[in-house]
Amino acid sequence: MEKDVKQINELLGIKYPIIVAPMFLISNVSMVIEAIRAGCTAAIPALNYRTSDALRSAIRKIKSTEKGPIGINLIVNKSNFRLKKDLDVCLEEGVDFYITSLGNPKMVIEKAHEKNQLVFCDVVNELYAQKVEALGADAVIAVNSSAGGHAGPKNMEDLVGTLRKSISIPIISAGGVSSATHVKQALDAGAAGVSVGTIFIASDEAPVTDEYKQAMVDFGKDDIVMTTRLSGTPCTVIKTPYVEKIGLEPSWLERLMKKYSGLKKIIKAILFIRGMKKLRKSAFGFSYKMVWCAGPSIEGVKSIRPMKEIIKELVDGLN
Repeated sequence: MEKDVKQINELLGIKYPIIVAPMFLISNVSMVIEAIRAGCTAAIPALNYRTSDALRSAIRKIKSTEKGPIGINLIVNKSNFRLKKDLDVCLEEGVDFYITSLGNPKMVIEKAHEKNQLVFCDVVNELYAQKVEALGADAVIAVNSSAGGHAGPKNMEDLVGTLRKSISIPIISAGGVSSATHVKQALDAGAAGVSVGTIFIASDEAPVTDEYKQAMVDFGKDDIVMTTRLSGTPCTVIKTPYVEKIGLEPSWLERLMKKYSGLKKIIKAILFIRGMKKLRKSAFGFSYKMVWCAGPSIEGVKSIRPMKEIIKELVDGLN
């Protein structure tokens, strides 16, 4: 199935094949603008905004400030009750690409293509990659085991290598990138670009607390653990004293969901909403009950800096 495909910078009309990943609560207008100015692009989760109207205002702010591709991340499972309304806003405002996560992207792909917008779909294996390619996806985001947030089971080399033999659309590697060396390794493995998130949490532009940013400096890859306690879906977080206290085992709600499959949809929605509220409190306030998302690439974070400095190091040697 291997064949020549466009690099992401060619597909999106940017200088470097780098997307600043959509990070729940963290990605914002300033981060997208700085990414575009540095020759890259970025995506924002639609749910970072409390309403679809607020999402519309954010898209307009970016467009009025900087010319360059804008991405929006849409959760496409049934727990996202705002999906249709948010998608309508993005279609009307003319975003350039979507990143879909956690569900079936069929509707997004069909409607986006009517507006000549691109759709990149999160995948963790070749089966799902083949499914989204058949639906018309323009690229896949290959989420590997070093990704922050919802990580996949395979390492970068295995996942990219497997996908190159399974699909013919571009592969964007997500996870484990904190340096120019990591970018080059992904491109050499056959990726058409990279999606980078964790290291930008420690940027001046990130809207989170100073404590969260400093934690990115103070902790390392060995402090990253996987838990389902946030949203019912495995998620990587920093092992703070509070995370150690509550443990990583399934909550009573998760156990209930497994026991009574008929309640799965309702419980998943409850878990998702509860988890997002906890993350919001941790990102923008400070108490001992801290739950901070991050990936193993936290190891490469040595200081809190402007995004332009972080990107400058990532693209070193890519000119």
